[in-house]
Amino acid sequence: MDPAIAAGWQHDSFSAAGFTHDTYRKGSGPGVVVVHEIPGITPAVMKFADEVVDAGFTVVMPLLVGEVGRAPDKKYMSSSMSKVCVSREFTTLALGKTSPVIAWLRALAKQLHREVGGPGIGAVGMCFSGGFALGMMLDDVMIAPVLSQPSLPFAFGKARAADLNLSPDDQLAIAQRATQGCEVLGLRFTGDRLVGTRFDSLRALFGEQFIAVEFASSAKSDHSVLTEQRQAEGVRRVVDFLRDKLQT
Repeated sequence: MDPAIAAGWQHDSFSAAGFTHDTYRKGSGPGVVVVHEIPGITPAVMKFADEVVDAGFTVVMPLLVGEVGRAPDKKYMSSSMSKVCVSREFTTLALGKTSPVIAWLRALAKQLHREVGGPGIGAVGMCFSGGFALGMMLDDVMIAPVLSQPSLPFAFGKARAADLNLSPDDQLAIAQRATQGCEVLGLRFTGDRLVGTRFDSLRALFGEQFIAVEFASSAKSDHSVLTEQRQAEGVRRVVDFLRDKLQT
């Protein structure tokens, strides 16, 4: 049996913007879209998503690449990374581009909000999906965006290391959201090279509306703040942020 279904997650699929992906839903209350990291919906990702459910939210996890319930290993990581690199849904190297999958995620968030109501929707992205909640801010329904170790486009060179995976027009639009009061929560390990200098870019774009939660790196492999190298304080800050924005 699908591990997510066995754990009480409702399996479905969602089509929009020319794409279709499986989704997994659980919980009640305001909606939060939790987007997994590479290689897929691992046991650690499911554990984090369950913690958000337990905090009083309806969580939807889309499966964008990889499998459900499979633990990461080198071969699996490499396979999923290759799929991300060749997929037209993800802008992995180009500068000043918004990944096409964000249109699909925006539609998913709006559909979830129509179903569960509440003041708005939250989203948590990680790794290659870490910056996707920024693009979802193009819709007013997105009021609790969380970026954990945002890593697209891949940080080859100074320009890509600073790029926010957004077109110039989209960047202007979300900056306007910030001036209207929408805060953005970001998490990273300070030594994470995959994040590049994006936190500097986020501070420049959002000013005081960007809330940075940063942890000192203890190893070169430190990357996944909410999952594989889980920081309990980071999880707490995310849950508190979602509660503050959505449970009013």
